[in-house]
This record gives sequence, structure tokens and C-alpha cells, in this order.
Amino acid sequence: MLRSATKIETDEPHAAAYSGDIEYLSDELRRLDLLIRMKIGRQSKPPAPLDQFQGLVISEEEINSLLNSHSPLEPERQLRTADPDQRNLIEALTRLEDDIARRRKASLDSGVFLSLPRLSQLFHLTPFDEGCLVVCLAPELDRKYEKLFAYLHDDVTRKKPSVDLLLSLLCETAEEKVTARLDFDPAAPLMKHRLLLITDSSPEGSLPLLSRSLKLDDRIANFLLGFNRIDGRLEAMALVIPPSDQREYPGLDEETAGRAVKLVRMHLNDKNGAGRNMVFNLSGAYGSGAHLLARAVCNDIGIPLVVGDAGKLVAGPLGFEEAIRLLGRESLLQPAALCLENFDVLLTDDDKHHSGLRAVAEITRTFSRLTFLTGSRPWIPHEMLGDQVFVGLEFPLPGDGAREALWKSHVGQDRRLGPDVDFGILASKFRLTSGQIVDAVNRARSIAAWRSPEEGRITMEDLHTACRAQSSPKLGRLARKITPKYQWSDIVLPEDQASQIREISDQARLRHVVYGEWGFGRKLSLGKGLNVLFSGPPGTGKTMAAEVIANELQLDLFKIDLSQVVSKYIGETEKNLHNIFHEAQASGAILFFDEADALFGKRSEVKDAHDRYANIEIGYLLQKMEEYDGIAILATNLRQNLDEAFVRRMHFIVEFPFPDEEYRRRIWQVIFPCEAPLGDDVDFGLLARDVRLAGGNIKNIALAAAFFAASDGKVIRTPHLIRAARREHQKLGRTWNEVERSRQETPVS
Repeated sequence: MLRSATKIETDEPHAAAYSGDIEYLSDELRRLDLLIRMKIGRQSKPPAPLDQFQGLVISEEEINSLLNSHSPLEPERQLRTADPDQRNLIEALTRLEDDIARRRKASLDSGVFLSLPRLSQLFHLTPFDEGCLVVCLAPELDRKYEKLFAYLHDDVTRKKPSVDLLLSLLCETAEEKVTARLDFDPAAPLMKHRLLLITDSSPEGSLPLLSRSLKLDDRIANFLLGFNRIDGRLEAMALVIPPSDQREYPGLDEETAGRAVKLVRMHLNDKNGAGRNMVFNLSGAYGSGAHLLARAVCNDIGIPLVVGDAGKLVAGPLGFEEAIRLLGRESLLQPAALCLENFDVLLTDDDKHHSGLRAVAEITRTFSRLTFLTGSRPWIPHEMLGDQVFVGLEFPLPGDGAREALWKSHVGQDRRLGPDVDFGILASKFRLTSGQIVDAVNRARSIAAWRSPEEGRITMEDLHTACRAQSSPKLGRLARKITPKYQWSDIVLPEDQASQIREISDQARLRHVVYGEWGFGRKLSLGKGLNVLFSGPPGTGKTMAAEVIANELQLDLFKIDLSQVVSKYIGETEKNLHNIFHEAQASGAILFFDEADALFGKRSEVKDAHDRYANIEIGYLLQKMEEYDGIAILATNLRQNLDEAFVRRMHFIVEFPFPDEEYRRRIWQVIFPCEAPLGDDVDFGLLARDVRLAGGNIKNIALAAAFFAASDGKVIRTPHLIRAARREHQKLGRTWNEVERSRQETPVS
């Protein structure tokens, strides 16, 4: 029969329970020492001249001895019973095994936690498996066993137990040895769950099974010794969150949390559902409450939560399938519920991670009684999960009213709150989740403390800055962030166009009133954002107007780099557009597509596949603009190039005309800072009449003239402006004389 500490079970009373793992494992090692003594006694032989070279030289006597030995499939000769020393060892071993069995049973009956029996229960181990674990644990505790194993192997270089040594120590008959070989099969618990590891560096299968050396997995060794820390290989990719007494989770819907807790409790207590694990797929933006729900459920039922990051597991050194197996095993060892964050990393359209999804489904069946898969996209597992209980929940962004309530609950009672704070405006401008609002509040408090350590009063500007910081840095890869400098006093436009710009700001600022308080938001599923078209020649103020709006609303402004967006590869343009709108959503950033003709040109008739695909890109852009809740501004030099479908979807179309003389004069007046030293000879009226250029060119002339003056007389005079104007005309391909003739031939407007 198989040698193990659990071979004999007895109800004999008065057996003293073990105090813990150390005392129990000490007895197991005493048992191992007796097994090794018996093994050495059976294979002892007279000394030979070549013994000093054992493991390096094979003598003729050794060959003869091997040939004369019995076949491994024949019953072993029971010569040891005739040896008094062997009989004494057998009797001592039997007494010790009986004592271990009684004390182990008494310990378990008394509620004493013993790691080895617990491990055996978790992974459905046999008594032989337990014995293997003890043998492989021995050199982790005392290096003497390395020498003993090398002696038993007759090879000083083989210090780890081999499969053959385990079979010889723990099995009594040839039949038992043959049967026990199956315990080292890749599908058997010891190997499948990585409890034991093969340490030979040779390719798998190049050595016979009996010759392969084994090592106890470090995490399993720590578990057996009572150290239940997370596997060191997972520390950079996962963490264990212990249960707490927290019962309130701001931002988490109480009804959803209560229903989830009730469902989990019913499932765990349902005896008919034994063996069926439960999987939650929780999808939503960062901070939407998915992770809070997992925490709430685990805290309610009083178990830890092992949280792993799917993105880190995919990119990690272990490979995803090995890492997820270790993570699942960790949830079983703790024991804990399992939470896999950023799960949508695996949900690629090209099924690149299909095998990874299969691995996740397997570990939820094998290890985890309760699993949470969280990400921004929902998952439909189809047949992958088998008969496991699957619950899919989506966490949408809260509406304006809900966001306002969240702002009030997180910061409304703070006595350091400034009088200018308006939660309605914050809720309207920034589509933040509950978690992002918490992050923004904490950041605003830090900003206020840095500005005024004594008072630390939180202003509306602090909250605006903190909210803008919630936008993802990924947006900067496809767009350039512009820090708005211009204000209303800096822009010169006809009255109608200036009114339109103010109306855009008003609609963005007051959307919480119209969509929230007045209920218009319930009437609209899409189109709650603002789609704006700026058209006009270069330099007429389109970019400046976008900056004025961003400055007025205190929102981020991103100028889209079309060279990074448009791609010749099929599908890449849509992917880039999706990333831009998705990353801008939380911060409510203003997206400014300058010179958008290249991407938003008039849809052509379909003559070939390229034309058809270009139209698909434009259709996709229209869809994303309608879904976006913020402000998207398209700037074009030629409005006639735009498709009518675009025009219909625009909330505002603002024409930026080429400035006439009066507006050029006003531009000249506002273009110089008040600190700039202007000479008395500068005549803005004359400049407006003679320099017929747009505002952007006038800005360039004023700046160039300032540098000319700085290197000359330190005062900006008319000659500096004329010189700068000549340089600007040269850039445009025109000489000053051409300008003079043009002025003489063309009546002044």
C-alpha cells in the first residue's frame, strides 16, 4: 500500500491535537527520515574501490548487480523482514504513522488549521501526492536532505528528489509504483496546478519520467509553512484586498449592490448549485462603480478579493495563460473571490486573445467560486463558461442630475468650499463617473492647499483644473493640447458672428438647466453635444474663436493632428477617431479639427473601393460626433467642400469673413499688448487701409515689428511696421510694389 501519514485513520481517544503546521510538519519529516533509513538499509552494499567516483564511473560490479536485480514489474523481495534493523524501522514507522494520523484527525476535529490537509482538500490530492509534497518540502527546510537525496541517487550532482526516488520512498510494491506514475501526468493535480515543478533544463520528454527532478513551487512551500502571501511572480500584476467593515459606497447604486449581494448569498448557500461557480461581467468607464460592486459583495460575505490587471498579465514575462492560472490558484489558496480588471484587453475584434479567454473560462471553473470581470466593454461568453452562472451588468455614465448629486455628496459639506462653486455647471461640463469625481475632489483639495496652506479654500477654478486632469493622456498621441490665451476682448468679429460664438458658450454652460432641470435630456438619446462648423479664409480667427470658447468654459482644447488620424490602412482611421472621442469624453474637452477639408471633404461618387472606404470613414465620423457630449469644432477654408450630411448635423455654422477696413483697424488696435511701446507716428487707420490682410497675418506683422524695434530704438514705429508688412507679403508671394499697385488700382473698401 502507499506510504502516507493518512494511511491509518483511527478514532482512538486522547490523541493530542497539533498546535499548528510546524509541529505537524516536524512529525512528517521524522517519518521521512525513517523512510530514508529504510531505503538506505535496503540498498547498502560493501564498499568498492570506485565508490569515491560514484556518479562519475560505472563499474562492472555495478552492472552485474543491476542485471541480477529483480524486474521492476515483479513483486519486491521482502528481505527486510529478516533484518532486525529493518524490522525495528518498520515498527517505528508504523507507530509514528498511527500517531500522525490520530493527531491530524484530532487537530481537524478541533478546528486547528493545518496547511497540508487544506491543500489536499483544495486540489483533491491523494495520500501519495501529500507524501510527494513533504519530500520536496524537506530540502526547503534543511539542506541535509540535498546530501541524502544525492546519496540515494548515487550521484552527488542530483540533490533534488527525482520521480524514481519518490516512488521508491512512498510505494511498497511494484504495482503501486506503476499506478503512482499517473500522479506525475501533466493533467494530474500535482503538475496541472503547478504544485511541483520539473527542474531539469533538458527539453521536455528527453528524459525518462523516472529520471526527472522535482522542486516544490515557492508559493506552495510558503503556504505549507503558514505564509499566505501572494505569489511573488504576481506582485507587480495583482494584489489581495482583505474584507473590511465598509458598508457605504458613494456612487454605487444601492439597489444594484443589494441585488448582487442577495444573488451571491443565495448561490453560495444553494446546495443544489454546488460545483457551479458564478461569474460577473461588469462593464463601464473607469470609476463607474464596477470595482466598487465587487468590493461591496466581498465585504458583505466577508472574503478577500484577489485583483489582477489583465493588461499587465498580457504584457508580463509569464505569458497570459500561465499568469492567469497562477492568479486563479491564488484565489483558491487565499481563499478569495477573483477580480480581473481591464478585461476588455482580451476582447479584440481579431480574436487575437481567444485562447486567453478560454484560459479565463477554465480558471473560473477550476479555481474561483466567485469571479468579477471588469472593463469598459461587455463580454458575451456564449458557450465558454459552460453551466456556470453568468451575470452581465453595464454601468452607464450618470446623467447630469446624478452627477450633480454625486458632486454634492463628495464635496458639498466641505466648509472650505468657495462661494463661486456651482455643482450644476461642473456636472454639465464634465461627464465624469463617480470614481473620477472622487479623484477630482481630492486633486482640487491638493491644489487649494498648495495655493493657500492656511485657508485651503476650494474655488471653482480649482475644481475646473482638477476635472480637466481626468482626461486621458492617451489623447495627446493623436491631438495637440492648446492652452487657451485669448479672451473676448482679443477677438474682432462682426456682430452676428460674435453673437454666435457667445451662444455656443452659453449652450455649453447651461446644458444642465435645459437637459436636466427642464427635462429635454429625456427627449434626446444622441446629439446632446455641440457640433460646430467654422468656415472662412485662413487667418480670419477660427482658431482664436475656439480658444476664446475654451477659455470662457475653462475646458481643455485639443487640436487634432490630421496626419496622425488619417491612415492608408483599412480600419485605422476609424480606430484613431474612436480613440480621440473616447478619451475626450470624460473631460468634456473641445475637439478642434483645423483645416478639416482633407478628412471631411464632400463625399464622392463611388467609383472604386477606395472611394467606398472613404465614405465609410466619413459616415463613422458623423456617428462619433453625434455620440459625443462635448464640443466638436470643424474648421474649413472652403465650406463648399462639405457634404450636406455634415451641414445638417451642425448645431452652429459660423462664417468668418475676410475683414474689411474697419475690422482691420480694430484688429490693429487690439493686437498690441498694453505694455508694448508704440510710437506716436503709428496710424492704425492707415495700416488698415494699406495692409489688406487677415487677422492672422496682422498678428505676424505686429510681432515681427516688435522684434525689429527691440533691436533698434526700443519703440515700435511706422518704419518697423512697414518693414514687417513687406516681409509678410513676401511670404505670401507678393512684393510691396505689387501691394502699392493693387492699392492704386482697387478702390479702398
